[in-house]
Amino acid sequence: MIIRPPRDADDEQIYEIGRIAFGGPREPVPERLWSKYPGWYGLVAELDGRIAATLKVREYRQFFGGSAVRMGGLASVAVAPAGRGRGVATALLDAAMPEMRDRGDCISALYPTVPSLYRGRGWEQTGNYERVALRPELFALLPKPAERPLLRRATESDLAAIHDCYLRFARTVDGMLDRSTAAFEPEKLLELDIVDIIPGVDGTVRGYLTGERSEFEKVVVHDLVADDRETALGLFANLGRWAGTSEEISLRINDPGWWQLLMALPVVHDVHNHPWMLRVVDLPAAVAARGWPNAAHLTPTSVDIEVVDEHAPWQAGRHRLVVDGGKVVCEPGGDGTVRLPARALGPWYAGSADTAMLRRGGLIEGDLAAARVLDLLTGAPRLPRMADSF
Repeated sequence: MIIRPPRDADDEQIYEIGRIAFGGPREPVPERLWSKYPGWYGLVAELDGRIAATLKVREYRQFFGGSAVRMGGLASVAVAPAGRGRGVATALLDAAMPEMRDRGDCISALYPTVPSLYRGRGWEQTGNYERVALRPELFALLPKPAERPLLRRATESDLAAIHDCYLRFARTVDGMLDRSTAAFEPEKLLELDIVDIIPGVDGTVRGYLTGERSEFEKVVVHDLVADDRETALGLFANLGRWAGTSEEISLRINDPGWWQLLMALPVVHDVHNHPWMLRVVDLPAAVAARGWPNAAHLTPTSVDIEVVDEHAPWQAGRHRLVVDGGKVVCEPGGDGTVRLPARALGPWYAGSADTAMLRRGGLIEGDLAAARVLDLLTGAPRLPRMADSF
């Protein structure tokens, strides 16, 4: 088996492997060829002189604790039928982890098709990507904003302000991407059917709505982002005006503020969830990059942990997490009071699981009273969300 970076000449073989694994047209779609995508790096595995498997890492930054952490978004992991059952996928994952570490991607997220494969290499379920299907009439029943906001179609000159509006929201929700890397092409936003904004003062954007009118009786909403309640209600009112011309609004659930506190949901409603997994690739770097808002309210303390990680041996062993002056650092050493396998690091780091949950899942051992410091740092348990799939 040979594992190497892909070349432009590999495009058609890579496309064919992906088509067989995930579906798609037989003829390559030019914009879906790997050489046409920005903001990624990858690996392929050769067997018997042909490409047998692929793996792509998208270069992202993901918010945790209000700070954008470099994250390798694992995608397009596919194995040709003849290569299956020969350890090709695990070999690619093993090769990808040191590559991510060397490039500075200290955490990695993915949407799993085969969870057991990724759990075996240290990823664990952490957050949600959710959509809800609702009748447009529901939005018309919500309270009206005190003043009807002015909505207009966005132009190219609004793109920076739209992104600023998104960032004001995204940094408050753990798991959201900052959409600032080369993997994102902001100008493509204007190709959508719906790119409506509520302008603020001095060229700012208070809120915006993006989406598409599907060929069926459905409006697919990608983002509904608002600075405040009145702006959110104005955007909801706009969705309510689809009543009579659309039977369904497919709304991506990204902001817990409007989802939990503003929506008036029917007793029965359908939520489609695509859960994602997280792995810590370089623990000291990940701790240094993350924001730790709760640390400012803690007296100086520390907790000693021992990480068991045969697939990322550079971070295996004993570490001391030190909390002092509102900062958290990960130092080598300590006595390993709390023992965590690689699978526990992702849910702990993201705050999606507290130590009681990790214990019940068989993912933590040792002095659980000492481990409570880990919960205090992240505020666990809380639900991270992502509003981008890859």
